Amino acid sequence: MTVGTQMQQAIAGIQSAAATMKTFALQTEDKQAKQDFQNIAKTLDDALNTLQGRQQYIEQQEPQYKQQ
Repeated sequence: MTVGTQMQQAIAGIQSAAATMKTFALQTEDKQAKQDFQNIAKTLDDALNTLQGRQQYIEQQEPQYKQQ
């Protein structure tokens, strides 16, 4: 498995987790739980942005890892 593939899998996993937290936040009526889920989703979105930036850097440095 290439670095590019591993990075794409990590990004997909974080996207999925963030979407799940956002869904939980929408589904709950508990204000504290809603806030917790939103905070977790924000943290995951921040991590996602970082990884996507890293992926772009990797693709610039090593074009063979560029995802189609």
